[in-house]
This record gives sequence, C-alpha cells and structure tokens, in this order.
Amino acid sequence: MNPKEEIAILIPCFNEELTIAKVIKDFQKELPKAKIYVYDNNSTDDSMKHARANGAIIKTEKRQGKGHVVKSMFRDIDSDIYIMIDGDDTYPAKFINQLIQPIIDNEADMVVGDRHSSGAYKDENKRPLHNFGNNLVKSMINKLFHAELKDIMSGYRVFNKKFVKNIAIHSGGFEIETEMTLHALDKNFLLKEIPIEYRDRPKGSFSKLHTFSDGMLVIKTIFWLFKDYKPLAFFTILSLLFFVLSLAVGIPVINEFIDTSYIKKVPSAILSVGLMLISIVSLFSGFILDTIVKQHKESYELNFMRWLEGNQK
Repeated sequence: MNPKEEIAILIPCFNEELTIAKVIKDFQKELPKAKIYVYDNNSTDDSMKHARANGAIIKTEKRQGKGHVVKSMFRDIDSDIYIMIDGDDTYPAKFINQLIQPIIDNEADMVVGDRHSSGAYKDENKRPLHNFGNNLVKSMINKLFHAELKDIMSGYRVFNKKFVKNIAIHSGGFEIETEMTLHALDKNFLLKEIPIEYRDRPKGSFSKLHTFSDGMLVIKTIFWLFKDYKPLAFFTILSLLFFVLSLAVGIPVINEFIDTSYIKKVPSAILSVGLMLISIVSLFSGFILDTIVKQHKESYELNFMRWLEGNQK
C-alpha cells in the first residue's frame, strides 16, 4: 500500500451502544492509520459516547435511514480508499486487508464481503425470511444483468475514490446496498466479491431491519431500477402482458363475429381494443426510453472521463 494513501472507515450508526466500541477497536487494530468516522443517525442511547471515547470522528445525519447516511458520507469525506462497515459487529475486521487488496491493485472499484459462499449467513442469521429475501433479490439482479453475484446486500464493502465520487444515491434506507450493486453493474465498474465470515448480533442488540417493510422496499427498488436501467425489457414484458390479455378478451368476440357476422359482446370488444392500444403504447415507450437511457449513459461516461482527467492533474 502506498503510505500516502488515506483510508476512511465509514460506520453508519443508530443505537449500537453494545457493539460500536468493539467495532472501532477491531478496525483500529487492523488499520491503525485509518481515520474512523461514525455517523450518528439520531441515536437515543450512548452510542456516540462510546464512539468518541474510542477515538472515532463523530458526524451527524438527521435524515433517518442508512441510504441518507451513506450519501452524506460519500459527499463529506475525501479519501483514497473507503471502507463501509455496519456498527453491529456482525462483520469481522480480520478480513479487511483481503478486501482492500483488490482496490490497491486496481483490480476492483468496489469489493464486497460475501457472506453466502461460506454458508456463514445461512448458519448465523436467525431470520429465515431475510435469507429468502436475499436469494430473491440476488436471483432477480443476476438475471437482469447476466451476472453471477453471491451477495447483493452485504454491508461490508470497500470502494475507491472513483466509485464513491461518481455515484448518485437515491435510496434512503436499507436498499442502499442494492442500489450500489446495480450502479456498479450498469456503469461497468469493476466489482469483486471476497468470501468472509458472518456472525449474528450479540444478545441485547437488535436489528434495525424490518423483514416485511424493508423487504418490500428492496423489491420496489429493483422494480423501479429495472424500469430505469432496462426500460426496453421492462416495457416489452408489460406490452406482452397486455397483448395476451387483449387476445384473451378479444378472441371470443372475433369467433362470434366469424360465426354470426355480428358482435354482441360490445364491452368485451372495447376492452380488447383498449388493452391492445396499451400494449402498443408500452412497446413504443420502451423503445423511446431505451434511447434516452443510452444517451444518459453516454453523458455519464463523458462526465466520468472529465472527472478522471481532473483528478489525474
């Protein structure tokens, strides 16, 4: 590692008084020269007291939600290497040097601590629906982007400056990891996963995740990102759906007309025509939006190149 390279450890924190001190100490041991930033997200316990006592730099984000915290972190902190870690002590610090190495070697722009390949998450996580949600999201994204990722929602990540300063974060909550993964895939950033261990929260520490509400939020995010990133595929599927519905309603009307030269099922005929029009409009909407997305990618690439040139001077 270049001794001049700065490392920032970023810890979003909301009521983690039982674990935050240990997380800070563990990372200080592994990376003694790194700056550790703890972002308070309206904690009501003694989390910040423990963080300050152990040498962390305290910052505040009043907007509730991990996505808002990460957005502020990426905006505020200037560093060469960024480490994002949760304050709940579920991710062992001993793996951090393995995660950093691909960034140092310019082999990755984002490195993700993969909890699933070792089976650790399945063994340690006591919330079965979270496992189901993780697998569902992973399958959807891998199919959407023709990828083979193992862990979409890991909160243990390392980034280079290039990635951090060129992502526009829209998520406000725990869907932030999903958004970062999708951004990396869509914008062709180098993404690498490294297997790690995972441990469940200690007794007395409670997850801020809400299985159903946060799960639905992630699914909703994927739905909208599918529409935004892959509009042609999205609206083609929508068009096919309305096309099939139109045929299902309209075929009896057509058969009746062939047999009697008369249409008695006028409402069905009108509905069928309406569904077919929606199908056609959806298809053309997909073509138009796909062109806009391609233009957006070209603009992003141009701005990205300008940013690279400006930071190489």
